[in-house]
Amino acid sequence: MSDTWKSCATCKGPIAYGSTYFLCGVSSCQRGNFTPHFCDLACWDSHVPVMNHRSAWANEKTAPAAGAAPAEASRGKRRLVRPAGSSPKVDEKEILIVASRLKDYIRDKAGMNCSSDVLEALSDVVRDHADEAIRQARMDSRKTVKGRDIRHRL
Repeated sequence: MSDTWKSCATCKGPIAYGSTYFLCGVSSCQRGNFTPHFCDLACWDSHVPVMNHRSAWANEKTAPAAGAAPAEASRGKRRLVRPAGSSPKVDEKEILIVASRLKDYIRDKAGMNCSSDVLEALSDVVRDHADEAIRQARMDSRKTVKGRDIRHRL
């Protein structure tokens, strides 16, 4: 019987029974048969840019003991692990607009192109509207921002 439970998705090295491993916390990496396992954070970290994750984290798990029942294999400790240099705070200059959708819309609507500074400007407008909607929801003693909290400004 082998000591290997699974192989690392990045380096293809062995993940032994009972050892610590990492799962990508992004939902698109946990669909169906695609659930990559990583032997360490360095392997997980090299997976993030390849998969184009923006806000990614890794869940630390413990591999099942050798000969454990399949139900035990899914259990393990869970801890949020952030990559080095990342911050849990929101980046105030992050682009919030889907570039391809906006460019397609402008091209289809008017036959024009869209420069990248439009994405930054629209993201600032979206942030302003979201901040105002958050203030409105708080004034109404709600923890949910709703469509009615968005004020259309001219």
